[in-house]
Order: sequence, then structure tokens, then C-alpha cells
Amino acid sequence: MDVLMLSRLQFAAATMFHFLFVPLTLGISVLIACMETAYVRTGKDVYKRMAKFWGKLFLINFTLGVVTGITLEFQFGTNWSRYSAYVGDIFGSLLAIEATAAFFLESTFIGVWHFGWEKLSPRAHAISAWLVAGAGNLSAVWILIANGFMQNPMGFELRGGRAELTDFMAVISNPWAWNQFVHVVSGSFCVAAFFILGISAWHLLRKQHEEFFQKSFRLALYVGLVSTVIVAVQGHFHGNLVAKVQPVKLAAMESHWETRKNAPMYLLQIPDEKGEKNLVEALPVPGLLSFLAYNDFDAEVMGLRDVPAADRPPVTITFLAFRLMVGIGTLMPLLLLFGLLKRDALSKYPLYLKAMVWSIPLPYLGMQAGWAVAEVGRQPWIVYGLMRTSDAVSPIVTSQAAGSLVAMVLLYTLLGAAGAYLMFTFARKGPVDA
Repeated sequence: MDVLMLSRLQFAAATMFHFLFVPLTLGISVLIACMETAYVRTGKDVYKRMAKFWGKLFLINFTLGVVTGITLEFQFGTNWSRYSAYVGDIFGSLLAIEATAAFFLESTFIGVWHFGWEKLSPRAHAISAWLVAGAGNLSAVWILIANGFMQNPMGFELRGGRAELTDFMAVISNPWAWNQFVHVVSGSFCVAAFFILGISAWHLLRKQHEEFFQKSFRLALYVGLVSTVIVAVQGHFHGNLVAKVQPVKLAAMESHWETRKNAPMYLLQIPDEKGEKNLVEALPVPGLLSFLAYNDFDAEVMGLRDVPAADRPPVTITFLAFRLMVGIGTLMPLLLLFGLLKRDALSKYPLYLKAMVWSIPLPYLGMQAGWAVAEVGRQPWIVYGLMRTSDAVSPIVTSQAAGSLVAMVLLYTLLGAAGAYLMFTFARKGPVDA
């Protein structure tokens, strides 16, 4: 493999591993703040115990996210230095704002929250929890604005072979970034909800701390159900934006090869990327693809054959990742709806509780698949329509890229094993030992 492929693999592995921790941080921090607010308003000690228990798991998750995020940012200098030189005037400023305005605030108030249980009033402590949650989600805003520029570049001019910032407001008001923010944050609430639901179900099956975990389960159930609906509805609007800004990505998501009006969606499809066709096309729904893309059953949808092969993304990966994301997004609300209907008699449905334990990975897989669609589907561009990924890689030798990839995989494997052990240990102990 050449330097380009090795650098792609390294960045993909680092990003996907880091993103195992980000959505839980974003979602569960808000739920913990809600628990503390309930404690302040009601005075019931169970809510304080809930905030402490889930907060312990949050801290482990947050720590691993910080460590993996720092190494990820270094890759812009080590593996993607030409990219950094080309768009650093824009991209670098956004990451700097994220670090100084959001991450430092979040880190500071995590310390206040963790060490302030007996030093602050309940109200002040709850405020610190909300500041942690707000700063974490503010951090996501700036990261997604930076990614939004890569997906839909705006607010710049090319000068001296570089993209230079000319309109900061255009960059931060990028519709792609804000569509993506709603999609990611609502998905993060799904991750947090299923995380709490799965652990609570595990304890309820063993009839441990039943009041505690019934309250946790019910809170997560409501949050998860609302979040899955938001994900689905907003996903449709984001799909409209993809059709408008990145029609090639849309065509790859649906393995749509021929430009046509009233484009159908096939419920059974197998793409043949080399043959520029589909091996199987069965169960068509007439006009559905046109409607999903443009809210018009007769709208014309561009096909992949109208795009040079060098400008197409990897179709099979994009196609499969999109279907995995949609499939999981369909299954999750069904699981939550059943739980809502049976919320007062969960002990009578042990199979459902077992299913919820095993469902903890579902939203994680859905979000990883969603990012695969977003990033793989953007190829061959690192900045859509502006800079190719092949032009962004650093001028390093293959051994350097390979060595750093192996070292990173080994390090992240150890970190992942340690994190999984700590999370499992504290989750299994329950609230008494938290």
C-alpha cells in the first residue's frame, strides 16, 4: 500500500475509534444534568445517586475520548500537511476556537462537577453539570462547522495557492454544518439512551436496585424515543441537502446509475461497481428516490454514469453503510416503542430486557455507518470540489506511514481494552459502589 492508502486507513481508524466515545459524552452529559436538576427540584436522593453512578461511567468515557481526540488532531500535521497548508487559514481557526471556547470550559467544569459534590450547593452543582453538557455540545458545533466546510466549502477565496478565509459568518452559518449538528447530536442522545437502557435492563433482570434502574430506564426510554424520531425526520432533510450539494454521494448511497425522472427506490438491490450497474434490482417503489431526494416524485435524479469514474466515491461501501444506518434507525424506535408500552411491567418481559442489553451497540453501529456515508461518500475530495484527497497527503515515506499506523492500532487496542474493562466493572457494580 502507498502513503495515501496508509494515511487514509490511519485517519479512518483513529476517527472511528475516537467517535466511539464522543456521542456518549454528548448525550449522557445532558441526561446527567437532567438527573441533577430533578434532585434539586424534588430533593429525592435517588436522582443524586443516579447522577453519581452514570457520571462515573461518563468520566471514564470522557477521558478516553480526550486521549484519542488529541492524537487524531496531530494527524493533520503528520499525515495531511498539504491539506493543512491549503485550508489551514479556515480549518485551523475553527479547531482553535473549539479548543479554547469549548473544550477548556468543559474540562474545567468537569473538575468542578467531580470534586464539588460536598463543596457546592445542590443548585450550584447542577449548574456545573449543565455547563459541562453545554460546553461538550458547543465543542461539537465547532468540530461540525469545520467538517461542514469540507463537505460544502464556503466563505473563502483562493489566493496564492491557498484557500483563505474571507467571510467568517458564511463559514459558521453553513447549512451543511447545522444539518449535520442536529443529526449527530440527536444520534448521540440515542447512544446515551441505549447505553443507559442496556445497563439498566441488565440490573433489572437480576432484580438489583430496582427503583434506581427503573427510573433510569424510564428516563432513557423517553429520551431515546424522541431522539430516534428526530434522527429520522432530520435525516430526510439532510438527504435533501445531500441531493442539492453532493448529488454524486446521493447516487452512490442508492447505487443509482442512470439519470432519470420519477426515479424508483429498489427494496432489494446488489450493486456491481465494476460493471457500472446493479446485479439485482427488485421490488421497486416508483418515484420514491425522487421524492426522498427532492420532495417531488417526478424530480430528476442524477446517475453515476454521468460522472467520470475518477470523480465517483466507492459505491459499494457507501451503499452498504447507508443501508446499515437506515436499518438500525428503523429498528431502534420499534424497540423503544415496545418498552414504552410495557414500561410498567418490564419484569414480565425478560426477553425484551435481554434484547435491550444486547442492543447497546446498535446506535454506535448506526453512527459509525453514518460517518462512513458522509466521509467515504465525499471521496475523491477531501474538501468537496476544491481539493482531492490524493493532493492532501504529507510527503512522507511508506515506512513512516506504516509504522505510525501499527503503533496507533496497538495503542488504541490497549486503550480500548482498558476502557471496556473499567466501564464493565463499574456498570456491573451498580450505584452502591459508584
